[in-house]
Amino acid sequence: MAKLSKIYYSISEVAELTGLEPHVLRYWETEFSTLRPLKNRGGNRAYREKDIKQIFLIKKLLYHDRFTIEGARRQIAKVSNSSLEQLELSFEEIRALDLMRSVREELRKVVELVDELPGEVTRPGARISQRKSAGSGGSRTAGRSKGGH
Repeated sequence: MAKLSKIYYSISEVAELTGLEPHVLRYWETEFSTLRPLKNRGGNRAYREKDIKQIFLIKKLLYHDRFTIEGARRQIAKVSNSSLEQLELSFEEIRALDLMRSVREELRKVVELVDELPGEVTRPGARISQRKSAGSGGSRTAGRSKGGH
C-alpha cells in the first residue's frame, strides 16, 4: 500500500479512498473487532493508516474473495500479523479490481439488453443449440408476432 500523506483521516476521506459508503465503514466497526478507529474530542472518527489497511483487507475478503462477514472474521483471526501484510493489496490493486468488477457488471447489463432485442442475435460464445431449442427454429422472424413484419 502506498504511504499515506496524513496521520489521521476523517470517515468521509476514508470512504472516498476506499470506495465505500460511510455507513458501511461504521457497520464494519461493529462486526470486526480489529477495526477500531480513534475518536477525537468531538466524537468524530479518526482513521489511521493501520485502520485503512484493515478496511482494504476486509473489503478484499468480502467483495473480491466473496467471504461472508463471519468467514472474513475467521480468515483475519487465523492469520498472524505478518501474514496479514501478505493478504493486503495496494490501493492500485484494489482500484483495478473494483474497475474490473464494475466493467463486468456493465457488460452483464449490455448482454441483458442484447438478449431483449427482437429477433435472434448471436453473440460470440453464445450457445446456439440452446437458442434453437427454445423455439426459434433458426429463423429471424420465428419469434415475432403475427402482426409484425
